[in-house]
Amino acid sequence: MSSSITRRSFLQASAATAIGLAAIGGGRAQEAERQAPVGELPPLPVQLVDVNVNLSRWPLRRVRFDETEELVAKLRRQGVAQAWAGSFDALLHKDLAESNAILVDECLRRGARMMVPFGTINPKMPDWEEEFRRCAEQHRMPGIRLFPNYHGYKLDDPEFARLLRMASNRRMVVQIAVKMEDERMMHPLLRVEAVDTAPLVDLMRDYSGLRVVLMNALGVLRGEALVKLLGAGEVYVEISMLEGVGGIERLLEQTPVSRVLFGSYAPLFYFESALLKLRESTLDEDQLNSICGANARRLLS
Repeated sequence: MSSSITRRSFLQASAATAIGLAAIGGGRAQEAERQAPVGELPPLPVQLVDVNVNLSRWPLRRVRFDETEELVAKLRRQGVAQAWAGSFDALLHKDLAESNAILVDECLRRGARMMVPFGTINPKMPDWEEEFRRCAEQHRMPGIRLFPNYHGYKLDDPEFARLLRMASNRRMVVQIAVKMEDERMMHPLLRVEAVDTAPLVDLMRDYSGLRVVLMNALGVLRGEALVKLLGAGEVYVEISMLEGVGGIERLLEQTPVSRVLFGSYAPLFYFESALLKLRESTLDEDQLNSICGANARRLLS
């Protein structure tokens, strides 16, 4: 892949693809449209691991591809080989055991062997330790996804520290959603501040085997705070909320490429937004392969 693909050349290539599809005749046109619908961007020449995908319904509105089969088909067309899936239900549903069970069932029955379930634990709920054990032993999840701001705890909470210790002992990946929505889009009755990640620095130093993925973090976590957190332990970030042209290039000026993962935040965000971040940045082949999937596969190896 060329290392100098720009936003303009990417969009021009996409338009050319759409025109080419229109020129194909008969059954070939229908087949081409089925595999690459007009308006979708052409996939990258590498297999992607998307570490930030969500099943079920966003609680405040319907979004396109919020049915599992539709989302799986969309991801497949865009070159995703594996997707780490949480559930939007886990934000507000009180019965996380049921939410996690449904998530596993959806991944098994409709995930086309590409969806990897990441269940949710709320360490402020009764018997959360039992649900953690169930996620690890019964559901055999490789990791968990946490929503501290929606579940009413901060990262300096002793119960959160206990949860991290348990995850570290079991070598489970811990995903922490720093935010879920831009403040300008929040419902007036559901305004949620971003998670303060500062306490995580000391916690990472306490648990040497802990592996943490910060999701939706790059809109609020940057500069010295980001560098300090990455230096405290095995902390990763994904690109779904990274903003600005050439954002990945700027990120790599302060972040090792080995700590950057591909995340789309689909279906709440357009998948193409994350794909375009890769296309418009100047990345060599090794950097592209690392971000697109090698780093994530190493995390689950």
